[in-house]
Amino acid sequence: MENHIEKLRSKSLLESVVDELDHNISYFIEGNVITVEAYESSPVRIQFITSDSLVNKASANLKITPLSDTEFRLEEESKAYSRTHKIGEVINFEGSQFTILPKAGGQEGSFKTTNTVNIRLMPVRDVANDYLNRLVIQKKGQAQDMLAISMVHPTIERTEDFLNKLMERFNEEEVNNKREVAENTTRFIQERLEMITTELDSVEGGIADFKRENRMMDVSSTAGMYQSQYTTAEQEIFNLETQLALIGSIEELLRTQENYQLLPEAGVTEGGISGLTTSYNSLVLERNLYLRSSTEENPVVQAISDQLDSLKANLFESIQSTRRSLNVQLGELNQRENRAQGQFSNFPGLEKGMRSIERQQQIKEQLYLFLLQRREEAAISFAATASVARIVDPAYTHPSPVDPKPWLILVGGFIIGLILPIVILFVKFMLDSKVHHKGDLAPLIKTIPFLGEVPRVAGENEEVIQVNDRSPLAESFRILRTNLAYLMKAKKENRGEVIFVTSTIKGEGKTFISYNLARTLATTKKKVIIIGADIRNPKLHRYLDLPMETKGLSDYLYDYDLNPLDIVTPSEDRNIEVDLILSGTIPPNPAELLMNDRMEALLKELSQSYDYVIVDTAPTMIVTDTLLISPLADTTLYVTRAGFTDKKLLDFPKDLKQQGKLKGLAIILNDVDYSKFSYGAKYGYSYGYGYGYGVDKESKWKRLFKKGS
Repeated sequence: MENHIEKLRSKSLLESVVDELDHNISYFIEGNVITVEAYESSPVRIQFITSDSLVNKASANLKITPLSDTEFRLEEESKAYSRTHKIGEVINFEGSQFTILPKAGGQEGSFKTTNTVNIRLMPVRDVANDYLNRLVIQKKGQAQDMLAISMVHPTIERTEDFLNKLMERFNEEEVNNKREVAENTTRFIQERLEMITTELDSVEGGIADFKRENRMMDVSSTAGMYQSQYTTAEQEIFNLETQLALIGSIEELLRTQENYQLLPEAGVTEGGISGLTTSYNSLVLERNLYLRSSTEENPVVQAISDQLDSLKANLFESIQSTRRSLNVQLGELNQRENRAQGQFSNFPGLEKGMRSIERQQQIKEQLYLFLLQRREEAAISFAATASVARIVDPAYTHPSPVDPKPWLILVGGFIIGLILPIVILFVKFMLDSKVHHKGDLAPLIKTIPFLGEVPRVAGENEEVIQVNDRSPLAESFRILRTNLAYLMKAKKENRGEVIFVTSTIKGEGKTFISYNLARTLATTKKKVIIIGADIRNPKLHRYLDLPMETKGLSDYLYDYDLNPLDIVTPSEDRNIEVDLILSGTIPPNPAELLMNDRMEALLKELSQSYDYVIVDTAPTMIVTDTLLISPLADTTLYVTRAGFTDKKLLDFPKDLKQQGKLKGLAIILNDVDYSKFSYGAKYGYSYGYGYGYGVDKESKWKRLFKKGS
């Protein structure tokens, strides 16, 4: 059964079936929605004039669009081919010649109304490989002696034809293999019969001449008195000589025939020669089967060839050993015969010669009759060769589709649609450790005032507020300004407010908050100055498009000849006047510079001239610069950033508050998504920025969606 399965799956067999059924040519009709295969119902047929050897290797995708009852347009997109041809015209395309003909039996005028037909031509080998991948062969039955062959394919008729033709060709090849052995046997026997007939005629002619010369008519009556004594020995000698003659014939055939040809089954029973001959023929058939789909370089073919060479050598050795054995037996029998004949020493030598001639005649007659019998058996075997496999049921199609299963798709889609979003959201929330909205700051704002939220700035929006700015960004800073006014304590001394802006780590937007807060405070006609105190990583200069080497804070701290006016850069924006002190040259010892008295003196002097002194400081967790000058601040604004600041870092400003290292601490949440604003959202105003500023009127669908949410 395993051998049958392998033969059914052989590429040579599959390719021959595909070639015979023309399954390498497919017809598809383009519909309004889908394209379906027209296996037997195609309105056109392609007929190749080129030889099959070229067609079976070709690949093309042809589109036939009828223009009239006699003309059509032929297109091949990959080859940029588009021409008009007539029905029956010989078309030359990529080295192939073919004609397009309408299907026989079609009504007159039906061709021009046909939709576009797509003819797909594929190599036979590729189609056979596709069928091989789809083919399923399973053992069935209680004794596992039946095979169930199945294949999943979208075209019913194509699949049924293929499976039926596959079994038909399988049986044909097996029958042909058996008949080939019978033909070779018959041919060998016929050659031997012709030779034996000649030898038999010669022996019988010799008997007639012997009797004529010696005037003898009846030898049997003369030899009757002693025949019974050595009849047994003669019979055994006859059998041995018959075997020797057959062995000699087989040996001669082995030496004269070409390599790896089938051997006749001559019926030699001595020395295991018959069994070796059967094994040799089986391997020859198996080797020929593999050579149909491969070459002699195939490792399997080479292995079988090696086995055949070994078997042939074994046959020669078996023939030699059998001949020696038979000769030994024949010598012994001859001695026995000689002893028997010695008892009849008085019998004339004439009788002895006659018996020798008669013996040769009997040998030739027996061999002749034996070969006649074997020839008849081979003829009967050739004529009565039966199929290897009997088909119980021809190919049939299941009434319901095997695939796809609608209920499985619907259930799977429902389960995936229900579970997958939950899993994704769960994983996202479990892995997300960032701050996103005010609620995530709840552990922090229990002890530290929350000043406000700053919305995310879209890529096309301006990140610096302007005069009469009505953007959500400007409104959020106005709210910060209002909340800051409530946070700041009344000052007994007549000086400006010193406000530090810091953060935990870099990238949380403290420079952005500092600059826009300064501009917002300046719109109230207050004098505002902003100091870039992050002298390790200056960022303030980018808002003025000034070089980093511009004199600033670091230059003032180490150069005692400079005074504050030397490092103040007036604002170029006359509508919002904000003076700036840039960070200056990056020093090698920022901490030591900030610890000297000039920083304190600078802030005191500036607070006498300005209403607000905003200091953009370094991150508190990364460096110690901010903590060194924190006692000089009246208010410290601590910036966190949505989607950037880790929740684990919120304990750091809380510890600084408890340790008293930062004065007047307040929290700002920067870069908040509009949908996650806390202020006004619970009242249905979504921060209230659209009110009264000419914002576009919301559509009815948006209002309904907002009510529903």
